[in-house]
Amino acid sequence: MKPTLQLKLSTGLTLTPQLKQSIQLLQLSTLELNQEISRIVQENPLLELDEGISREEFETEGQDSSLASSDLTATAETDGFPDTGENTETPNDWSDNALYTDQEYFSDTRRRRDEEHDQDYAHLVSKPVSLREHLLMQISLRQRCERKKKIAALLVDSLDDDGYLAQDLGELARLLPAELEISIADLESALAYVQQLDPPGVGARNLRECLSIQLLALSDTTPLREEALKLVNEHLESVAAKNFPLLRKVLGCDDACLQSIYQLITQLNPKPGDNFNATTARYVIPDVIVTKSDKGWAVQLNPDSVPRVHVNHLYASILKSHRNEVTQPLMEQLKEARWLIRNIDQRMVTIFRVSQAIIACQQAFLEQGETAMRPLVMREIAEVLGLHESTISRITTQKYMWTPHGIFELKYFFGSHISTETGEVHSAIAIRGLIRQLIQNEDRKKPLNDSQISQILAQQGIVVARRTVAKYREFMHIPPTNLRKIP
Repeated sequence: MKPTLQLKLSTGLTLTPQLKQSIQLLQLSTLELNQEISRIVQENPLLELDEGISREEFETEGQDSSLASSDLTATAETDGFPDTGENTETPNDWSDNALYTDQEYFSDTRRRRDEEHDQDYAHLVSKPVSLREHLLMQISLRQRCERKKKIAALLVDSLDDDGYLAQDLGELARLLPAELEISIADLESALAYVQQLDPPGVGARNLRECLSIQLLALSDTTPLREEALKLVNEHLESVAAKNFPLLRKVLGCDDACLQSIYQLITQLNPKPGDNFNATTARYVIPDVIVTKSDKGWAVQLNPDSVPRVHVNHLYASILKSHRNEVTQPLMEQLKEARWLIRNIDQRMVTIFRVSQAIIACQQAFLEQGETAMRPLVMREIAEVLGLHESTISRITTQKYMWTPHGIFELKYFFGSHISTETGEVHSAIAIRGLIRQLIQNEDRKKPLNDSQISQILAQQGIVVARRTVAKYREFMHIPPTNLRKIP
């Protein structure tokens, strides 16, 4: 076959590095965005982070990068950014002190102060005491026999995070070296000792034993302690199922007495070690804030969620006046820095526009709460703003809005709809809110079951199957009827 040359025209879409970065920044959360920017700043010497930069300086950086557009400028004028600029002049409070008359010495001292101030003080924060440390401290103070100390410490090391001993003592004894000469009787004696330590209930092998230990730790004069012990040791399953008729029959008491016993049991701690589990609080910084004014509901970007990054003016001016082959790599980094700033601005603008469109559709929610939420799909917002539905999905993921009713992810305002007999549609979020209201206002002695809730909603024109009510109730972590009932 004879080789030939052919000319063919075709169209295609190619993602440039700048467009890829823009899409990536859209789907990042505020925390992830700050981490990504910190990484880029470390790699690009033309970029700087400034925690104290003002909004005016931030906008100026965008203009210096030749990327400020009319849309960005218009949005920046209405997004409510406060001026956070600080006075950087150094006060001359030491003019009468001969020690600081030397300017060089003063600058050096101030620089060293700043370096000391910037160091990480995380190591100074007191570390919370673990359950193991708490128990071993008690053993070392209360037990004098070294052998018993070691056996008790062995059991402490076998406890789980909740303070339970999940491993069988016989199995534990078989795993120990024979030369230690530790028998099952030694382990049982040590376990009885550990179960006397604080917190009460630690070292238990099951829930029944945990609650029983805590009841036995109470004073002998505690009212109804013996009755509570009887229920815990013999009828714990009925207590968990709230089978009050059976419990009244077992104890031969009235409703008031049974309720007091039940309250005594429920005040016990089923997880004694839970208070020692170190948990890190996760804070959410809202990207937008919704407030009400005389003109209605308004959206503004949260200044604390805006990354403050700018181009280094000194380096940029040097590169501008010295363009040659040597500085070409730095010129490329300067372009990347300007693109990053533009993409960050575009991200904030998109969040602002999408939030405005959501609030325009969910005015009733802001006024009345979740029961007034209207059905909304991403396609509606995409059509209003002229954006792709995938863009709306990215920009609403892990982005949060502060409202008078709490902080919500932007995706929260989108939900499926359910048709009613009258032809109207209701949001699934609104129906969950109605179910929550019905359960909150129910008679706790005669709580509503899922069928009754379905019937009540049907009387309001909202036809919801019993299975749907159960699904929404479980989604909201609301227990079933028998667990909500009180004697």
